[in-house]
Amino acid sequence: MVDIWGGMADPAVGRPWERDTLQLHFSTTKGVAAICAAILYERGQLDYEAPVASYWSEFGQRGKKIGDRGSVHVSPGRTGCSDAVLSLDEICNLEPVLRALEDQEPLWEPGTANGYHAITYGWIVGEIVKRIDGRPIGRFLADEVAGPLGVDSFIGLPESEEHRVAPIIAAPMITDAATLELIMALMGPGSLGYRALTMDGAMFSGAEYDPSTPLRMDTFNSRQIHAAEIPGAAGISEARALARMYGACVAEVDGIRRVNDDTVRKVRSEYSRGPDKTLVVECAWGMGFMRHLETSPMLNGESFGHSGAGGSLAFGDLDHQVGFGYVMNQMGNGVPATPGRTRWSKRSAPASERPVWSLGGDRPGPTATVGGRP
Repeated sequence: MVDIWGGMADPAVGRPWERDTLQLHFSTTKGVAAICAAILYERGQLDYEAPVASYWSEFGQRGKKIGDRGSVHVSPGRTGCSDAVLSLDEICNLEPVLRALEDQEPLWEPGTANGYHAITYGWIVGEIVKRIDGRPIGRFLADEVAGPLGVDSFIGLPESEEHRVAPIIAAPMITDAATLELIMALMGPGSLGYRALTMDGAMFSGAEYDPSTPLRMDTFNSRQIHAAEIPGAAGISEARALARMYGACVAEVDGIRRVNDDTVRKVRSEYSRGPDKTLVVECAWGMGFMRHLETSPMLNGESFGHSGAGGSLAFGDLDHQVGFGYVMNQMGNGVPATPGRTRWSKRSAPASERPVWSLGGDRPGPTATVGGRP
């Protein structure tokens, strides 16, 4: 196992990044949720082709004839609670979110386009897991994945672990014209991206994105968000936890294998590829996992995983038998990749004899993560 960390966990108080530092990793959480779903698939309890309503009957309202393929990777017609504008308290309470999802109509004809579920993906997968298994997805993760592997990964952080979390540092203001144009297409007034990524502003303390001001991170640094069950955007883990979880999907890690080769081949198989109405870039999806693209590279076309806002990334590769995890607290700009994680993911390629790579540090570049040296 390659396990590297360094930099500052909290520059405001001079706290260094330690081996057990925890980090909120935004949408990289979606891959963690997808691993939970894959375990149920392998056990014969989840059918990716079945309608969501076959597990969650209340979901099948208002024209949502959507199969699990639609929930366990991208939206075939809905990018969030566009009609129900929820407060942060309601979002963290979960039940109002589930009722809003049940009551939401598709934004377009299911199957005619793709739109990324920036936040709502996790709640849909989480509710399916709970309806099948009986346990909330955070408990399922602890019992079935993180616990057996001896790592700390949480969907709903216990208060006792709060002191280990590195606060997120907002990305610097965008000065590059091309990046600014892309970000405004994604996050501009009235865009699907802004509505989906912020839950209509509730999760970023603002009704409208202002590119001249760094996006505020106080909401995602709050105990309220850390404690909540937000499986699409607020998982909190060590980098090694992400690496070991993916590693245990593609090989044995200390004698533990979470899913077999056939399941990996199923979940990494390409279900859709093309322009995404939310992210306004090309995306390629498996069953809950992103697939390798030049704009969001992993190892090769058979890798499967998920990136997160600001630069985090975790993936597995069956051919190389590699699990990879990268987290940082300094947010980077750009959609969807940052140079630091791209360089590190490529460096893991020749290490096929090492089943796990984990990297943790204070900014999205490799010099921040090696040996604690800036």
